[in-house]
Amino acid sequence: MAAQRSTADILEAAVHVREAARSATSGATGIGTVLAALSEVMEYDHASLARWDPLRRRHTTLAGSYPDDATAYIETRLHHDPVFAVLRSPVRGGLWLRDVPRQLLAVSPGFQEVLAPLGIEDGVAQCLFATDGRYVGMLNVSTRLPRRTPDPAHAVVTLLTEVLATAVDPRSGPPPEENAAADPTADAPPPGGLSPRELQVLAELTTGRTNREIAERLYITPRTVGTHIEHILAKLGLPNRAAAAARAAAWGIGLSR
Repeated sequence: MAAQRSTADILEAAVHVREAARSATSGATGIGTVLAALSEVMEYDHASLARWDPLRRRHTTLAGSYPDDATAYIETRLHHDPVFAVLRSPVRGGLWLRDVPRQLLAVSPGFQEVLAPLGIEDGVAQCLFATDGRYVGMLNVSTRLPRRTPDPAHAVVTLLTEVLATAVDPRSGPPPEENAAADPTADAPPPGGLSPRELQVLAELTTGRTNREIAERLYITPRTVGTHIEHILAKLGLPNRAAAAARAAAWGIGLSR
């Protein structure tokens, strides 16, 4: 078992998290660097940073290490979990697993179906709010080893919430002209004349998912997915979805499964 880190070590690690979050906000580095830095504040087995999409009413994982089924739960079902009603309050800090009442965990699908099978014993879920009060996303951290008590990481994670919220907030980041300078294709027309939704479906094809699986992820019907695929093949002059997936990979459009 790793030696317990001192409070001074944890505070120094927190500074690195703030630096990583600011770098990610500016677009200089990816959001994954934030989670990597956070592992120095508190060791974990799984963690994720997710952005809330108010139009689609779901979370989108920006970086994470949870298994696919846990990630899917965080993205599409966590905000319906009984625990989330407690967690969502902007006046409280993060909700640590050890502090959740047993009776609440007993009726939480997130704990019973997702965390418990992973052997999770501790961790924190932290809702993130922008300075104007908007809910912008959340941090989830899980570990199979119980944390010590008292744990300085409790206070540190709470102190980091503002900078983490800025990192996941879609309204944050460099001005548009800086984005354009960093990405010369930012104003380029969509590849192949595809619509934004067709590009989403094209990216999903690279994972090998079925029409039904894609439909569940994009909140549309399998028939609509099929129609989008027909349009994609027609616009790109391709014979089948495998060829479309290959074209997407060649363009750098794709998702991890």
